Amino acid sequence: MPPEPTRRRALVIGATGTIGSAVADALAARGHAVVRASRSGPGPRVDIADPASVEALLAATGPVDAVVCCAASGAMAPLDTPSDAEFLTGLDAKLLGQVALVRRALGALADGGSITLTSGRIPDDLTGASLGHLINGGLEAFVRAASAELPRGLRLNVVSPGWVAETLAALGLDPAGGTPAAEVAARYAEAIEGDANGRTLLVG
Repeated sequence: MPPEPTRRRALVIGATGTIGSAVADALAARGHAVVRASRSGPGPRVDIADPASVEALLAATGPVDAVVCCAASGAMAPLDTPSDAEFLTGLDAKLLGQVALVRRALGALADGGSITLTSGRIPDDLTGASLGHLINGGLEAFVRAASAELPRGLRLNVVSPGWVAETLAALGLDPAGGTPAAEVAARYAEAIEGDANGRTLLVG
């Protein structure tokens, strides 16, 4: 039998969402101590688009072995949207917010700890796909390059899920075209418990 994973203290941001709740549940089931944070919910509050709230969360949480961000979401706007600000709105949270989280989480992580972010896969023919690809591609490139700069044996990875079955069901679509949230969550657990660094972990 494979050895039991080392018990870790993990901060899951976005823990009330479809993926985030599955990740938090999976980590807890595997024996890890989980701090569940989100913009709303019973746990600590945080908005990754607001660096001050991220700093407050990390200070209140104290040292952790893993930081997981499942709160990454951003609107997709058509390329011909008149307003630059509206077109680029997704950059603030999903791309720049996660980059800012990485920079702030470095000081909160124990030696050998990990950070796991969330990108995603978007069909090319979906309206607003160009912005989605800009955000996800930029995030994955950042993870690949930034992983080489991390001190103290820290690791940085990003999980890139496709459609999640539960999300499709909530939209009234056939869930068979998606991956169950529990399977998506397993990739986050792999990133935390394994030795990957600088990788994009695909799901579905």
